[in-house]
Amino acid sequence: GSACTSGSLDPSHVLLAIGLPHEIAHGSLRVTLGSENTREQMDELVRHMADIAARLRDMSPLYADWQKQQRRSAPAAN
Repeated sequence: GSACTSGSLDPSHVLLAIGLPHEIAHGSLRVTLGSENTREQMDELVRHMADIAARLRDMSPLYADWQKQQRRSAPAAN
Protein backbone atom coordinates (compact mmCIF):
# COMPACT_ATOMS: atom_id res chain seq x y z
CA GLY A 1 0.00 0.00 0.00
CA SER A 2 0.93 3.62 -0.21
CA ALA A 3 2.43 5.68 2.59
CA CYS A 4 -0.90 7.41 3.13
CA THR A 5 -2.46 4.09 4.21
CA SER A 6 0.41 3.06 6.48
CA GLY A 7 -1.75 3.52 9.58
CA SER A 8 -4.44 1.18 8.26
CA LEU A 9 -4.76 -2.41 9.46
CA ASP A 10 -6.38 -3.40 6.16
CA PRO A 11 -4.32 -5.49 3.74
CA SER A 12 -2.78 -3.75 0.76
CA HIS A 13 -5.32 -3.29 -2.02
CA VAL A 14 -2.46 -3.72 -4.49
CA LEU A 15 -1.55 -7.14 -3.12
CA LEU A 16 -5.21 -8.17 -3.18
CA ALA A 17 -5.54 -6.89 -6.77
CA ILE A 18 -2.69 -9.11 -7.95
CA GLY A 19 -4.52 -12.11 -6.53
CA LEU A 20 -2.84 -12.79 -3.21
CA PRO A 21 -5.11 -14.40 -0.63
CA HIS A 22 -6.34 -12.03 2.10
CA GLU A 23 -4.30 -13.86 4.75
CA ILE A 24 -1.06 -13.41 2.81
CA ALA A 25 -1.78 -9.81 1.84
CA HIS A 26 -2.67 -9.02 5.45
CA GLY A 27 0.72 -10.34 6.53
CA SER A 28 2.75 -8.03 4.33
CA LEU A 29 5.36 -5.66 5.68
CA ARG A 30 6.28 -2.54 3.75
CA VAL A 31 9.81 -1.19 4.08
CA THR A 32 10.58 2.19 2.61
CA LEU A 33 14.13 3.26 1.87
CA GLY A 34 15.30 6.62 0.65
CA SER A 35 18.43 8.18 -0.74
CA GLU A 36 19.49 9.16 2.79
CA ASN A 37 19.58 5.55 3.99
CA THR A 38 23.03 4.04 4.24
CA ARG A 39 24.19 0.55 3.36
CA GLU A 40 24.85 0.00 7.07
CA GLN A 41 21.23 0.85 7.91
CA MET A 42 19.97 -1.59 5.29
CA ASP A 43 22.32 -4.30 6.59
CA GLU A 44 21.05 -3.65 10.12
CA LEU A 45 17.45 -4.06 8.95
CA VAL A 46 18.30 -7.33 7.22
CA ARG A 47 20.02 -8.62 10.38
CA HIS A 48 16.90 -7.94 12.44
CA MET A 49 14.20 -8.86 9.89
CA ALA A 50 13.69 -12.46 11.08
CA ASP A 51 13.20 -11.29 14.67
CA ILE A 52 10.85 -8.52 13.55
CA ALA A 53 8.79 -10.99 11.50
CA ALA A 54 8.62 -13.42 14.43
CA ARG A 55 7.40 -10.70 16.80
CA LEU A 56 4.74 -9.59 14.33
CA ARG A 57 3.61 -13.19 13.81
CA ASP A 58 3.30 -13.64 17.57
CA MET A 59 0.86 -10.71 17.62
CA SER A 60 -1.24 -11.98 14.71
CA PRO A 61 -4.38 -14.04 15.31
CA LEU A 62 -4.38 -14.83 11.57
CA TYR A 63 -0.94 -16.42 11.86
CA ALA A 64 -2.04 -18.46 14.88
CA ASP A 65 -5.05 -19.72 12.90
CA TRP A 66 -2.80 -20.55 9.93
CA GLN A 67 -0.45 -22.54 12.18
CA LYS A 68 -3.38 -24.56 13.55
CA GLN A 69 -4.60 -25.26 10.03
CA GLN A 70 -1.12 -26.37 8.96
CA ARG A 71 -0.86 -28.77 11.90
CA ARG A 72 -4.25 -30.30 11.10
CA SER A 73 -3.41 -30.80 7.43
CA ALA A 74 0.15 -32.08 7.95
CA PRO A 75 0.68 -35.77 7.24
CA ALA A 76 1.11 -37.88 10.37
CA ALA A 77 4.71 -38.77 11.22
CA ASN A 78 5.49 -42.48 11.02
